Parts: sequence; structure tokens; C-alpha cells
Amino acid sequence: MRHFRLLVVGNGVSAYGSYLNMVALNVFIYDVTDSALAAGLFMAVRLMTSVVSGFVSGRLVSAYDRKRLMVGADLTQCLAMVALLIAPEAGRAGLLYVLAVVTGFCSTLSGVALRSSIPEIVGGDLRVRANSLLATGRSLAMIAGFASAGLVVAQLGYVAAISLDAASFAVSASVLLALPIRTKAAEPEESRRGGEEAAGRVRRQAGSLLLLRAAPVLAVMIAVRAADGLGSSSHNVALPVYSSALDPSHPATFVSQFWATWAIGNIVMQQVCGRWAGRDGRQGPGERAFAIGACVMSAAFIVVFAGLPTGVAVAAALVAGMADGLTEIAYVSRLQAAPDEQRGRLFGLSASVENTGFGLGMLVSGALLDHFRPLQVVGLLHGVAIVLCLGMFVVLVRYGRRGRSAPDTARERVPDVPSVEREAR
Repeated sequence: MRHFRLLVVGNGVSAYGSYLNMVALNVFIYDVTDSALAAGLFMAVRLMTSVVSGFVSGRLVSAYDRKRLMVGADLTQCLAMVALLIAPEAGRAGLLYVLAVVTGFCSTLSGVALRSSIPEIVGGDLRVRANSLLATGRSLAMIAGFASAGLVVAQLGYVAAISLDAASFAVSASVLLALPIRTKAAEPEESRRGGEEAAGRVRRQAGSLLLLRAAPVLAVMIAVRAADGLGSSSHNVALPVYSSALDPSHPATFVSQFWATWAIGNIVMQQVCGRWAGRDGRQGPGERAFAIGACVMSAAFIVVFAGLPTGVAVAAALVAGMADGLTEIAYVSRLQAAPDEQRGRLFGLSASVENTGFGLGMLVSGALLDHFRPLQVVGLLHGVAIVLCLGMFVVLVRYGRRGRSAPDTARERVPDVPSVEREAR
């Protein structure tokens, strides 16, 4: 955990730079092109790259050293930022779309590699605590990045903001290089023998869909995360509209209150999960906690837009943040319980599915808000997540998991992978 805490610091520094530039680059591209369409296209290119790169990342982290992949991703993003800084002004507009592809791919690859590596870095028993530390670090980085973006751009300019982002990736890569950590499980002795080596290749190459067919609960959890992405996009798009309607003279007031309160709830729950896990043999929140948390989160987001007094809405945002923190820890920890050779593909598939849900939700929400009130749009899309969560309860009952929390890593191996291997032969 000592080495992992240093890794969390490095990851938090790079996350700060990413969130800072998420604001700065959007404003920068509008300033360079004087076109709202160009700014929207930049975000679309980055999102589509993240969707596609999820599948590619799953294959890469299953086949290659994850530490080297993370270092390479950080250094590539650092060099991309430097290239943007030294490029002539006439060529910056086109280079921005290249940057969107590079950052979309590298951020997805780094995220998939890191999440897949946590059980190997800290051990399966400490993965919940490690996930809570990592999530807390990124949440604090998000708050700092978004809060300082306007000040940095206004006082120091775009060059300073982009330089900070480049430096943050360099710091993250340096920390990773300095840490003596193992990010991938050691090859078992028998897999080096002739007959077992072929079987190991078949098992590692088992497709994500085959893995999910063998583990239907995981399939439902990933589907719920896709619906969460759909719902999350709805309240992200609807929030400025709703806030402007509440107070046209100060449209940013409620938005600020909402995100600040949500972040507090999110961080508090992440810390609670991390401290609770591991005591008296506890393994952390399991599948039932994930389903309940997702239901509560979606319901709380709907309440935020119900037109209730500000105090009630802010309290609902706090509950939503806490439930969001719970579901994040439960979900990531559950996927990490899969065997190492399958873990990368599962996280790659998850990244693609979540980004697809979020991107589709942005389009649907934007179209619906032209004709319906924010409460109706948010209620519809978050309602989809609630329905899927109820379906997950049915799956849990069917497979006899009602009385179980997340089991330990050894018992959570996907049971049908050997049959997939036999079918491939």
C-alpha cells in the first residue's frame, strides 16, 4: 500500500491536468476556430476514440506489461501537449483533433491498465481499500481541476494551462517508472509446458462476450453501468438548463452547489468503503450493494430536478454522490475479482460500454430538452437504470447470490471459461 499511495498521488496529478484541460481545451478550440461546431466535434472525436479504444485496450493490457503501457500512455499525452504548444498557429486547429484522438485513446488505455493491475499491486484482499484511495484521489483532482481552470486560463493563459497538463503527465510517468510494482500475475509453471501453453493462449484470447456469457451477473452489472452513463449524461446536459430557470440572473449558482455537494458525498462514501473493507474479514460492498446504490443514485438525481426547495435538492445531490461512490467501488472491485488473464478484457469492454452510454445520452438528452422539461428527461433516462437494477435483483436471485457479498478472488473465477477453452479446441 505504501507504493500504491505514491501511485495514487501520481495518478491524481495527471488527473488534475486532464480535468484542467477538459475546460481549457474546449475554450481554446473555440477561440482558435471561432466555431461552436468545431468545439463540439472535438468532444465527439475524443468520445468516439474512447469508445473504440476500450476494446483495443483490453487486448493490449492482456498481452503486454501494464506498467509500460501506462508510462507510454502518459508520455504520449505529454508529447502531444508539447507538440500543440510549439506548433505554428496556422496548424493548431487541425492538430487539436489529433490531440483528441491521442488523449481519448491514451486515457482509456491508462485507466484500463491501472484498474486491471490493482489486485496484483496490492493483493486481492486490499483491492477495495486501494480502489477507494484511487477514486478519492481522482475526485479531489476533479474538484481542483475544474475549480482552477477558469483562474488559470484567465490569469495565465492557454499556454500555461496546456503546459501544466503536459507536466502532470510527465510527473505521473516518472512516479510509475520509479515504483517497484508488479502489474501482472506471474505465469504459472504449467503454462510454460507444451500442452498447457496452447490452452493458456485460448483462455487468454477468450472474447469478452464469451466471458460475460459465462458470468451473467457481470453482464448485467456492465449493462447497468451503461444505463448509468445514459442517465449521467442527462443530468449533465439538463443541469445548466435547470439552474438557469431557477435563477436567470445567476445561472451558475445551483450548478456549483450541486457539484460541490455531490463531490463531498462521493469522497465521504469512498473513504467509508475503504475503511470498512478488510475489517473482521469483510470484503467490501458486493453485487447487492451495487444494485441498491445504483437505484438510490438514479432516484436521487431525479429528485434534484423535481422543483423542490434548494435545501432538499442539495441534500439529494449529497445522497447521489454517496450512492455514486458506493457503486463505483463495488463495481470496480467486482470486476477485479476476475482472473488476471480475463480482467483486462472486462475493463476494456466496460470502458467502451460506459462511454457509449454517455455519448448516446448526450445526443438523446440534448434533443429531448428542446421539447421536454429537465425533470422529464432526467426521469426517463435515469428510470432506465432503475429498471435494469431491478432486473439485476432477479438475476441475483436466480443464481443464488441473494445472501452473498462479493466473494474472495479465488471463488470468483468465471466458471465456464474452461468450457470456452474446450469449445475452441
